[in-house]
Formats: sequence, structure tokens, C-alpha cells
Amino acid sequence: MEDLQQVIKSFGLALVGTMHPRMMWLSLRPFLIVSVLWGCTIWLTWTPALEMLSTFLTTSMFTSWIQDGLIWAGFENARAWIAPLFFVMLLIPLICISLLVLIAFTTVPAIVKTVARQSAYKDLECKRGGGLLGSLFYTLWSALICLALVMLTLPVWWMPPLVAVLPPLLWGWLTMRLMSYDVLAKHASVEERDLLLEKYRWSLLSMGIVSGLFGAVPTFFWATSALALVLFPVVSFIAVWIYSLIFVFAALWFSHFLLAALKELRREELDKALTVETRVIESELPYHG
Repeated sequence: MEDLQQVIKSFGLALVGTMHPRMMWLSLRPFLIVSVLWGCTIWLTWTPALEMLSTFLTTSMFTSWIQDGLIWAGFENARAWIAPLFFVMLLIPLICISLLVLIAFTTVPAIVKTVARQSAYKDLECKRGGGLLGSLFYTLWSALICLALVMLTLPVWWMPPLVAVLPPLLWGWLTMRLMSYDVLAKHASVEERDLLLEKYRWSLLSMGIVSGLFGAVPTFFWATSALALVLFPVVSFIAVWIYSLIFVFAALWFSHFLLAALKELRREELDKALTVETRVIESELPYHG
């Protein structure tokens, strides 16, 4: 019950904090970088990629059934939009993962630093249980696992119920791993981080999934709207900023929750140490009964 109360309290603090001008800027910075990089990539590869996908979808025995099924269902113009839709479906997870990785590297440390300055956490000692290399390895490894899961499940993203279920689960799992590690990298020791991740595993996963559900809104629109295909450059530009803002909110949420949990963990350990020390002193005192 206490865990749930802290999750809700941290959610409220993160929601208010996201509206701060500094947080808005921290969401804009990775958004601009990712938008420029992916904008150039899409502009350079759009035509050849569509030609390759169109050929692949038409001739491959593994994918031709998609087009045949759509034509059988009455979508005679499927040839015109099946390749762009498939290309967009491939781009969505790549853009999301690259944005989350960039935020984990460049933005989360700044967010944690901002949160740690607040009076509730200012006395937390920095034990630096994680470093830049550890964060790099952890981030890339987690991103590769998530990308592999995306590629394995991508064919069933075409089914309407699953397009609203799978993205939140995948983004939630990745968000939980990246945010938990980076938030605790500076302040917690390795032992403390392991204890917290074990103790609050389900709370953290739930927070990640909720963040993933927020992020699934632009994903669902991208994947199901014909307008998103027609206005893909504009829609993608807006959706990437929404993703960025949601990831910043998630970083704030995880920061408030985990720093408060770390503070509570150290308080409990201090109480245990004082209790043991008191018992030792009492046992050494001479008995005058």
C-alpha cells in the first residue's frame, strides 16, 4: 500500500514538474536532434525504400499474403498504400528507441540533478554505483533486446487490438530498465540499486507500462490513420515531440520515486545499525541485579 501511495505521489510531482520551462527545454533538445537525424534519413531513403518494400511485399512468399488478403477484403487500392504503411510501421519503433536512448544519455542525468536539489533529497549521499561506460553498455544492450522483440512481434502489430497493447509493454519494459539504472547511477551503490530494483520491481514495471500507454497514443494514430500516411512528415514531427515530453515525464516520475525509495532504504539501514549497536552496548554493560 505504501508503494502505491509513493507511486501516486511521485506521479503528481512529475506531472507538475513536466510543466516547468526547464523540463520543456529538456524535452525539446532531444526532439530537435532526433527530428533532424530521422528527417534527413527519411528524406534520403523514402523513394528507394518504398520501391524495395513494394517489390518485397509483392514477390516474397512471406509477405505477399498481406497484400492478397487486403485485396480479397475489398481494399483494391492496397498496392498504393501498403508499402508506405509498412515503412511507417518499421520506422515507429526505430524512432522511439533512438529517442529514448538519447534521452537516457543526455537528459536523464540533468533531470536527476534537478530533482536531487529539492529539499526532500538534498541530503542524499552520492555513492556512484554506475558510470558512463556502465550506462552506455546497459542502454545499448537494453535497446538491442527491445529492438529484437519489436522485430519479432511487428507482424502482429497489424492486428487492431495488439497495436494498442504491444507498444506499451515494450516501451514500458525499456523505459523501466533505462530510467531505473540512470536515475540511481549517481546516488546509489551497486548493492543499493540491486536491492531497490528487486524490492520495487512490479511498481517500476507498472510505472513503465503507464508511461508506455501514454506513448502508445501517437503510435496508435500513426499505425491506424490514413491521414498519418498522407501527412507523415508533419505528423511524425508532432509525434516525436510528444514521445520526448512523455519520456521526460517518465524520467521525473522515476527520479522522484527512486530517490525517495533510496532515502527510505538508507533510513531503514541506519535504524537497523543503531538498534544492533544499542544491543551490543547493553550486552557489554555490567549487570548489577
